[in-house]
Amino acid sequence: MADQQARTGEDSRPTEVPVIRWEEPPEGPVLVLLDQTRLPAQEIELVCTDAPALVAAIRSLAVRGAPLLGIAGAYGVALAAARGFDVDEAATALAGARPTAVNLAVGVRRARSAYQEEFVRSGDGGRAAAAALVAARALHAQDAAASARMAAHGLALLDELVPGGGQRILTHCNTGSLVSGGEGTAFAVALAAHRAGRLRRLWVDETRPLLQGARLTAYEAARSGMAYTLLTDNAAGSLFASGEVDAVLIGADRIAADGSVANKVGSYPLAVLARYHHVPFIVVAPVMTVDPETPDGASIEVEQRPGSEVTEVTVPQAAAVGAGGGMPVAPLGTQAYNPAFDVTPPELVTAIVTEEGAVSPVTAEALAELCARSRQVTI
Repeated sequence: MADQQARTGEDSRPTEVPVIRWEEPPEGPVLVLLDQTRLPAQEIELVCTDAPALVAAIRSLAVRGAPLLGIAGAYGVALAAARGFDVDEAATALAGARPTAVNLAVGVRRARSAYQEEFVRSGDGGRAAAAALVAARALHAQDAAASARMAAHGLALLDELVPGGGQRILTHCNTGSLVSGGEGTAFAVALAAHRAGRLRRLWVDETRPLLQGARLTAYEAARSGMAYTLLTDNAAGSLFASGEVDAVLIGADRIAADGSVANKVGSYPLAVLARYHHVPFIVVAPVMTVDPETPDGASIEVEQRPGSEVTEVTVPQAAAVGAGGGMPVAPLGTQAYNPAFDVTPPELVTAIVTEEGAVSPVTAEALAELCARSRQVTI
């Protein structure tokens, strides 16, 4: 079950918001999540005591973002094991909660494998549960370290592509500490540029229909003291045309073996605009997001979200509430097309930045070499 705990008005979170943590109160272990559906107005935490509660939190986007989903999935397996639930059943439910984000399945698999290996070795469920928790914590720490390394590699690439500072960066969706064990992916690069005194402006796409840019990226940028401006998604074209964008930085939920990138819907149009206007289009993601088992973009399963996210707007104390819990903005019965992601082909991607370095040009061979190098480092 999941309970909500409101944060007091006096509570002040650091810039790097602790979006997920494992706790062990007397009544048993729990996984505590910052409910991202309530930001920026409220900082409220969800307390999950079982895998179904975590699955619900994932599907509702209370917890979201590819790296964080991997961490959450691993902790979810550990939670099921520690609470004495069926680990295989929990792992299957968690891995299928959001099909496009490959990190989720990878995180679940790592914790499940650790549990199974220890159980086979010792036959002790308690020790196996502890092994799953160790794996989840290791993944959490690994992602934090990867975030810092991606920021360094990304800043070096930005300095090469946009020398002299004064960088004006356009980003889409949310890729900061709210989606990571560290400071994020694409946002972490922009944050590094800000700290180095090289960021002139962060352009923040609203990211419709759920406004992750307006609600979350602007929230993180404001807390970090960055110079930022919010724009509607369909204003990006005029921004490019006026010469106000030096680079586009986005994250990724899955990168196919050929370099095709699945990211929040709206990313592909930015790539097309960037190519036309000769602006670098840079993807920042950990190596774990590269999926060698997915050969190309056409093979990526794109999650379809409820149509109510498009036909309704969620507002506090709405005068009239629709089927999805928000205020209707379209006629009753309107059908909506609502893919959560779109796919950008590799020829539109200037570079993919990972903790192991940048790949440019983006090719299947270069990605395969990067993944092989990463495995050797891990081993």
